[in-house]
Amino acid sequence: MPANEILFRPFQHKTLQLANRIVMAPMTRLFAPEGIPGSANADYYRRRAEGGVGLILSEGTVIDRPASRNEPGIPFFHGDAALQGWKGVIDAVHAAGGRMGPQIWHTGATRGTSAWTPEAPVESPSGLNGPDDPNGVAMSEEDIADTVAAFARAAADARRLGFDVVEVHGAHGYLIDQFFWSGSNRRTDRYGGASLRERSRFAAEVIAAVRAAIGPDFPLLLRVSQWKQQDYKARLATTPDEMRDWLLPLVEAGVDILHCSERRFWEAEFPEIDGEQGLNFAGWAKKLTGAPTISVGSVGLSGSDFLGAFGGKGSQAAGLDELVRRMEREEFDLIAVGRALLADPQWAQKVRSGDSVGLRDFDPASMRQLV
Repeated sequence: MPANEILFRPFQHKTLQLANRIVMAPMTRLFAPEGIPGSANADYYRRRAEGGVGLILSEGTVIDRPASRNEPGIPFFHGDAALQGWKGVIDAVHAAGGRMGPQIWHTGATRGTSAWTPEAPVESPSGLNGPDDPNGVAMSEEDIADTVAAFARAAADARRLGFDVVEVHGAHGYLIDQFFWSGSNRRTDRYGGASLRERSRFAAEVIAAVRAAIGPDFPLLLRVSQWKQQDYKARLATTPDEMRDWLLPLVEAGVDILHCSERRFWEAEFPEIDGEQGLNFAGWAKKLTGAPTISVGSVGLSGSDFLGAFGGKGSQAAGLDELVRRMEREEFDLIAVGRALLADPQWAQKVRSGDSVGLRDFDPASMRQLV
């Protein structure tokens, strides 16, 4: 068997049938004027389908809530104009033989990198972006109920438009993750609490509502992370028992596949238990819940710093041998690729053919255009 063939075995779960195990990771692009995706966005995703990606996940698309995005170019996943734009995207991807799902999210109290600010106050569990970092307002129970309903409507629209899956973003310090994190959730009602399991109530309600909206067979993904953009060293679950208490109820609420984001996919999640070569985040999530998992984190990139590649080029050869080793032991089921695919739409095809010379290194210039 060729060295990388494990990456190109088919995968099936419920109605989702993928030609291989490579997933395009969601990456915020900010190229949707007035929140509406157009032909340039459709072509961007189509090129990845043509390049052999098994499953494409869109950049984060916001639900129908005031101040649900923190940058003006983030696309909506609500409203007739935006949804019609997304219809053009999925039709283009399907015409190229691809499979795709939107990632739906709410950016919570996080701040964007530009000077733009939403017209409405940003909302979060406790009016905090993180520990000792106030921003916006604390959500009322009515706000929470409306937000849960908005997630469900967006997911139902994804199925109606013809997408193959839907992914809920519950990671990286955005709204759902701000409920998980004790540093941003100081609530004293039923959406707060001392334990991670208690603070997961909001996420469980979102997942249950989404599942009810899309039916039992439509695949539902949830992206989760330990780290936050507010604190790279943050950890929600410090033991396997805590991780089980966090993730298993979400799988029981309706999640089919857990998309487990870590900064470097090759790092062991609990090295004190199984060593430095032990299971990563996705591996432990799969072991503890029984759900299929997607791993992600600096695939095809080199450099010691997580965001270092934004300031310089990365080596495409880095980490692929380790990736193959972990997939061959069935540690996780799928692997998401971010910046390497952002720079090179043909990345998957080149990896399969062994065209290491033809692989493009990631270049920060790729962030300023839809390659």
